[in-house]
Amino acid sequence: MTPSDVEGRHGFVGASRAPGGPGGPVARPPMTLVEIDQLAKNYPAPGGGEAVIVSDFSLDVGEGEFVCLLGHSGCGKSTVLSILMGLNTPTSGGVVIGGREVAGPGTDRGVVFQSATLLPWLSVRGNVDLALDQVRVGQDRSAETYLAAVGLAGRGDLYPRELSAGMQQRVGIARAFSLEPRLLLLDEPFSLLDALTRMDLQDELMALWERTRRTVVMVTHDVDEAILLADRIVMMTNGPAATVGEIFDVPFPRPRRREELFDRPDYFWLRDAVLGFLESQAHVSA
Repeated sequence: MTPSDVEGRHGFVGASRAPGGPGGPVARPPMTLVEIDQLAKNYPAPGGGEAVIVSDFSLDVGEGEFVCLLGHSGCGKSTVLSILMGLNTPTSGGVVIGGREVAGPGTDRGVVFQSATLLPWLSVRGNVDLALDQVRVGQDRSAETYLAAVGLAGRGDLYPRELSAGMQQRVGIARAFSLEPRLLLLDEPFSLLDALTRMDLQDELMALWERTRRTVVMVTHDVDEAILLADRIVMMTNGPAATVGEIFDVPFPRPRRREELFDRPDYFWLRDAVLGFLESQAHVSA
């Protein structure tokens, strides 16, 4: 089997592009949940004028799909995610989730940031209950259920200061999932953790996603993490005016085990293709 055989079979090298981009229109995934249409974000620039951070960013995300946004630091990945969260307002274009335009934060979206952002005066259980209180009217849902799902059964009475950084991030993931959101937004949630803890939490996230099949949009700078977790990897061009450059389909069956992926030659061909795009962008900005 050659790389071209695998590319022809799976179509992951240059598989698709942004709607209306250089590769032409792309068919919308079945049961689309998220529609991002010609998103742009500008900020006032020192000395006058405007700095264009993101321009003409268009993407559809299907129900139950796991999508990773990947690109060089400063390319606007987190800007796009903050607009999806409703924490930032686009200069033009818009985002529709489940048929409703995003106009601010909402409980239809669960969010996990780089740091756990836990309230230090609340217990672990209290931090999850804070989210549950927003959504469990008339429902019997327990913080302990979500804590157990991330390996923290019996830890509900502890306080954030008594937990390691990895355990705190588990609480953040439990809190996000406790909303049972239509869309889960992850902003480099493992980037501040050591390598072993990061791998453990990647495995926990994969297992939890397999059980719930929430729609996920995740920002990462880690190529191997994106290949392990995603159904599609959306590559962003370098700024200014960053946009969707290329989209790679990840063809590997689920559930996934990292040691099994490493035995596949197409894993390394996909990895090389993603790294090749990043290298091409580095040359553009050089």
